[in-house]
Amino acid sequence: MKLKNRALFIDMLKGLALIVMIEVHVVNSMLLPALKESWWFPSLNFINGLVAPAFSFASGMVFALSLQKGVDQLRTFGKEFWRKLSRVGLVFFVGYSLHLPYYSLNKILNNQTQQNLNSLFTVDILKLIYTGLIVLLFERIIIKSEKRFYNFILILTAIILFISPLLWKIDFANYLPVFFANYFNKMHSSLFPGFPWWAFVFSGAYVAKYYLEAKQNNSEKAFARKMIITGSLFYLISVVIMYVLFPQELAKIIPNPFFFLERFGLILLFLGVFWFYLNNKENYSSFILDVSRESLLVYWVHLQLIYREIFWGKSIADLSQKNFNALQCMIDTIILIVLMLILAKVWGLLKSKFPAYCRWLTATVLIIGTVIFIIR
Repeated sequence: MKLKNRALFIDMLKGLALIVMIEVHVVNSMLLPALKESWWFPSLNFINGLVAPAFSFASGMVFALSLQKGVDQLRTFGKEFWRKLSRVGLVFFVGYSLHLPYYSLNKILNNQTQQNLNSLFTVDILKLIYTGLIVLLFERIIIKSEKRFYNFILILTAIILFISPLLWKIDFANYLPVFFANYFNKMHSSLFPGFPWWAFVFSGAYVAKYYLEAKQNNSEKAFARKMIITGSLFYLISVVIMYVLFPQELAKIIPNPFFFLERFGLILLFLGVFWFYLNNKENYSSFILDVSRESLLVYWVHLQLIYREIFWGKSIADLSQKNFNALQCMIDTIILIVLMLILAKVWGLLKSKFPAYCRWLTATVLIIGTVIFIIR
């Protein structure tokens, strides 16, 4: 897809979310716990809390836009279907590879512990997005009417938000394998269970409807203005309801729908602002957009560098011993961000100049890695 045909404001949202995500993982794994009592930490924590909603929202919106292409091929399981499925499958592959207790199928089968299983089946942001995109893909195949497709997304989002507090009270591991139970709540250490987090993926897909209509009617500026106004209203309403009118009542409802509305409002606000910032910049390029386009690679590599035991049998997180001050975390964050920006830029250039070779290299690495995992 050519640069000028891309919705750059969505790329900007996704890229910034991923860059801030690097800081989130550095702080979570290295910051001295006592510093989390500092005056500045609640503000930082709130900003960090926007990363997962923004990243999953952008992923849902981008995927819904891509589903407009080759709809007939999707329904006949043609080339476009397999192309979409392979992309979603890669997210699945990467998501589970990050939680493997051992890089050996034999060890996993013979040396498994409950702790290892819980870690393997933890629902992180990639697993959340993968399952959400699979639902969107098959919805688009089954529901032929575009209007009904988007209406179904809206209804599904509302259902997820309103039943999540009920589902969080049930231990689904008593009725289902942990693999499935972890999508319902956080009882078994899931970071982003589908309830309520799928709402961000699906709301992103739903907002794509309004962007497509605006693009067809040449009214993208009005769309961006509405995003800013609507987002601001949603944010203000949720803040007043949660923190002024009913703070004690809503504190008992976990998770409550206004948690979603507050973050959804800010995402819409950012989308509108980014659209105006990028408007008329035909050949605009930046490292942020590079990170967005190579988001899966950047996500996987930066987590390997932080958590994988590749430095004398220890990870960077282990070496820090959760004893870093704010300045040390800032320095580590800057170093990692610079490395990831370079990685995204270089890989993006290679893909543009040698697309066939890069596809071959990616497939080869995945196949060899899978074979080693199976036979090791």
